[in-house]
Amino acid sequence: MKEKLFAFIDKSRSAAAELETELTKRPAVSPDSGGHGELDKCEFLEGWLKNHGITNLERHDAPDARAKGGIRPNLVATIPGKNDTNRLWIMSHLDVVPPGEQSLWNSDPWTVVEKDGKLIGRGVEDNQQGLTSSVLAALSLVSQGIVPNNTVKLLFVADEEMGSAYGIGWLMENRDLFRKDDMVLIPDGGDPKGESIEIAEKNLIWITFNTKGKQAHGSRPDLGANACLAGAELAVRLHTELNEKFSARNPLFDPEYSTFEPTRKEGNVPNINTIPGDDVFSMDMRILPQYPVKTVLAEIDRIKGEVEKKHGVSVSYALPQTMESKPTSEDTPLVKILSRVVQEVYGVKTKPIGIGGGTVGAYLRNADIPSVVWSRMDDTAHSPNEYCLVDNIIGDAKVMALLMAEER
Repeated sequence: MKEKLFAFIDKSRSAAAELETELTKRPAVSPDSGGHGELDKCEFLEGWLKNHGITNLERHDAPDARAKGGIRPNLVATIPGKNDTNRLWIMSHLDVVPPGEQSLWNSDPWTVVEKDGKLIGRGVEDNQQGLTSSVLAALSLVSQGIVPNNTVKLLFVADEEMGSAYGIGWLMENRDLFRKDDMVLIPDGGDPKGESIEIAEKNLIWITFNTKGKQAHGSRPDLGANACLAGAELAVRLHTELNEKFSARNPLFDPEYSTFEPTRKEGNVPNINTIPGDDVFSMDMRILPQYPVKTVLAEIDRIKGEVEKKHGVSVSYALPQTMESKPTSEDTPLVKILSRVVQEVYGVKTKPIGIGGGTVGAYLRNADIPSVVWSRMDDTAHSPNEYCLVDNIIGDAKVMALLMAEER
């Protein structure tokens, strides 16, 4: 069977380039980033799958009045197996980020260019490489009449890039798709050799602080309450004191410690000689899983209170995103099977890792559904001239095909 699966996939290089090209033509940018959502891309993918023999499809549309059609589509393709237990899911996301600065691109971001074994364009790696590989793997079974031992489900979700409120987050709250004995592969991260199997994520806090003081002339700070000064001190204290308070290390992660980084700074007054009465800044915090989000927030509140008292200001904050994530055990069958299959296809020995970035896997792990993030990629996501290697699409499809054919 392996030979038949691999032969089909090896002959699918042109199909891979075709699918990548058509998907890229249909920008699936979130309304949060000025786009229209994923509908055009999802409808094309539905039609393409049907035309190629994958016909067991179902849509789960999250309502979003800002998006085209008023929805954010999530699509499930099912390849029934001999056994409907221990199902294998492969989950990729439909949405992409905007191109960014157009002048940094050597070509139109929405038109795929094939060069030197690479496909270049926005979204070709993040996450269309994994999407395309999963489709080719499924087609290697379906087109040859091979019934997998266990049911296979491909899940194409919306809204991954902006927090998953209309994607996996919405599905977990509004649909009953998953079972505890399911296994989920998320081909949305990796390294150029395919060695890393991501089984854990740091906890996440995105936080925006709004400091309210009193505006005054720059020469009379005694008549005002400098919101910029208070915000600056708050940022420095949070960066310093949170690192000291939550100082554990875990070599599973890189870096192996928690991080508390000031990031975005919004404008306050347009001129130099005014003491600002308002100041806004944000921080990105990636915290080792042993520290609950509520524990970190309690420490933030303590420091915030001291800064408010010292400077005579008030500080409020918003949490655009928080997430806690349980790890997937290194001993789970999915990790062991994937490790063996990757070695068979690519000849590399894998290692379990943790990451600071957030993935859709957190939603599943928190529901005690084993999930891992793996792919072989150069990690060009979000960059100008984003590319993927056609060889990686083909190789990853072989890994996925063997996972689909595995008897569990």
